[in-house]
Amino acid sequence: MGLETLSLPEGLGIRPSLPSDKAFIENLYRSTRDDLRLFDAELDFIETLIEQQLNAQTVGYGEQFPNAMYFIIEKQHHAIGRFTIDFGSNEVRLVDIAFIPEARGKGFGEGILNALKLAAMQCCVPLTLSVHAGNWRAKQLYLKLGFQTEESRPPFERMAWYPNVKEMEGAG
Repeated sequence: MGLETLSLPEGLGIRPSLPSDKAFIENLYRSTRDDLRLFDAELDFIETLIEQQLNAQTVGYGEQFPNAMYFIIEKQHHAIGRFTIDFGSNEVRLVDIAFIPEARGKGFGEGILNALKLAAMQCCVPLTLSVHAGNWRAKQLYLKLGFQTEESRPPFERMAWYPNVKEMEGAG
C-alpha cells in the first residue's frame, strides 16, 4: 500500500522526506525539546546538546528501524510536521511524529493517526507506538483513538491499536 493514497483531512498531505528538508527537521526537533532548555546552562551548550540529541535520534532510528520511511506532513503545501513509520511483518510501527508549535492541537495528528490506522487495517496488523509516560496530551489522543497501553517501561509506554475482524474484512 502506498501512503500517498491515504485519506487525509482537507488540505493535509504527506510526501517523502528529502535532503532539502534537513533545516525544517532540525528546527522542528528543536521546537520539541523545551525540556532541555530548562537546564541552567549557556545557550550554546544547550543548542549543542539539542543537536547531539537529534543526531543520536537519527542514528538510533536508523539502527532500530532500518526499513523505516520518513515523511513530511504538509498543510496546503507548507511543511507542518513529520512522521517516521516502519512496516513490519506483524505491525505498523509509528516510530515518531511531531508538529511545529503552530500546528499542534488542531487535529492534524488525529488525521494522520486515523490514516495510519487505515493502513494498518489494510495490512491486517496493529498500529503500534511508544509515548513518553509524561506526555499526557499525546496519551489522551491515543486513548481517544482506541490505542491501549500494552507495556510500560519508564519513561515510555508501548501502545497499540488493533483493527477488529469486521474492519479487516471490509478493508480487503
